[in-house]
Amino acid sequence: MTRLAIQTGQPDSFEFNAEYMARAKTHIAKYPEGRQASAVIPLLDLAQRQFGGWLPKAAMDYIAVLLDMPAIRVYEVASFYTMFNLKPVGRHFVQVCTTTPCWLRGSDDVLSACKKTLGIDVGETTPDGEFTLVEVECLGACVNAPMIQVTAPYTGREEAFYEDLTAENTVQILEALKRGELPADGPQNGRVRAAPVGGITTLTEMKE
Repeated sequence: MTRLAIQTGQPDSFEFNAEYMARAKTHIAKYPEGRQASAVIPLLDLAQRQFGGWLPKAAMDYIAVLLDMPAIRVYEVASFYTMFNLKPVGRHFVQVCTTTPCWLRGSDDVLSACKKTLGIDVGETTPDGEFTLVEVECLGACVNAPMIQVTAPYTGREEAFYEDLTAENTVQILEALKRGELPADGPQNGRVRAAPVGGITTLTEMKE
């Protein structure tokens, strides 16, 4: 994955680079002739990744032309889905899941640790532009709750999911990111993916 520079301010123009155009064409080719507009979501996602975490108006206009659809329809999609950011975000976009499973497992403590460590509130960006903090709905790892997603396109690793969090290891992760390190993602308590914390409890013996 190409290392990306984080952009700020509205650019006058936008176009996919060679790598992202190839990926865009792959998405467009999935749909029959005349239905290319169906690729708008994956193309918006590609544009956001290429631009460093948010969607300028120029990128949305470019996609409208590429898919031969009215620009207003692209704006409607981009403004409806919370996965798209319509203004600049920090180089590390920290998304804390606070949906019920994560909340039951301590997401309030995780969120508080993020606020304290970063010195910002939800919806804010640190003065140096390094971190933006938001709350999000389910990130799809309920069995390993609580969890956060950190998006940092400039690192070459587009998303990292940190699971089985506590306030303490959340602070450790954020401090490592501040130092420019990339902590190993996944469960932070030794769990293997979504396996039981205490190890397997069934099918423990081989039967002939």
